[in-house]
Amino acid sequence: MYIVDAQRTEQLLPYGALVAALSEAFAMPADKVCAPSRMHYAVADPNGSQRTLLIMPAWAEDAGVVVKLVNVVPNNGQLGLPAIQAQVLVADSATGAWSVMIDGATLTARRTAAASAVAAQWLAPATPDTMLVVGTGRLSKEMVAAHRQVRPSIKRVLVWGRDSHKAAHIAQQITGGEAAEDLARACGQAQIISCCTLSAQPLVRGEWIQAGTHVDLVGAYRPDLRESDGALVAKARVFVDTLAGANGEAGDLLQAQTEGVFAMQDIEADLQQLAQGNIVRQESDITLFKSVGAALEDFVAARLVAGQVTAG
Repeated sequence: MYIVDAQRTEQLLPYGALVAALSEAFAMPADKVCAPSRMHYAVADPNGSQRTLLIMPAWAEDAGVVVKLVNVVPNNGQLGLPAIQAQVLVADSATGAWSVMIDGATLTARRTAAASAVAAQWLAPATPDTMLVVGTGRLSKEMVAAHRQVRPSIKRVLVWGRDSHKAAHIAQQITGGEAAEDLARACGQAQIISCCTLSAQPLVRGEWIQAGTHVDLVGAYRPDLRESDGALVAKARVFVDTLAGANGEAGDLLQAQTEGVFAMQDIEADLQQLAQGNIVRQESDITLFKSVGAALEDFVAARLVAGQVTAG
């Protein structure tokens, strides 16, 4: 078995190639790759919080199989460790033997950011100057790199987090980065806002968002989590990575529906429909892309890595 560590995984998943591969995969007929909804289990944490165990399988017509195993451990931040602990297994299409194991945290971070960039190709303003990242975890820098792949006009990056010291540290590692002290003010300055937190309370509020802004929400992967308030969801054109995932797990949308300001039937399109190029964005639109993750994304990224490893 080939074991691909974090550094090598990052090298084998440059954003240009990954965004292109995901765009192509989402535009394909749905029956080309079988990617069922992920299995989702609550696991008690010794510290009293809730961990999440995710099992995400996908397979293709050629009998290639990819399975991702994930532990989401919110308390890891207190230990200076990533919240997402994961591994990805790739099976040989001829024999079914597990032939490659890939660092799952790196693959997950890069495919998540790349999926948001795929959506941004159609939903974000054409020439944004300023991007705001809400969150200071592993994904914060990845979201910037991925969005700059499809919107190279981004020159200024604001970083906001509950811990201002962490925000400043992340900002120092980003070209054009600066820490934002006032989230409301930062929201008003950015044309792209990307949220990647594990928040259970709204952070970004509709009243702060200007016409023409694109909002990207990737953190709330359970119905009880949310990064936006109902007012933002209500005033935006809403798009998702997959309809099945959104209806089961998109806390921002499900909670807005419970509040009576949104209906899941109001989702305009998923990534498959976006990738087919049928969505037209107006300059004044507020667009919202909500993702919870899809096994197809892992499948595409894992096959990119495995193909290079086994060929070399």
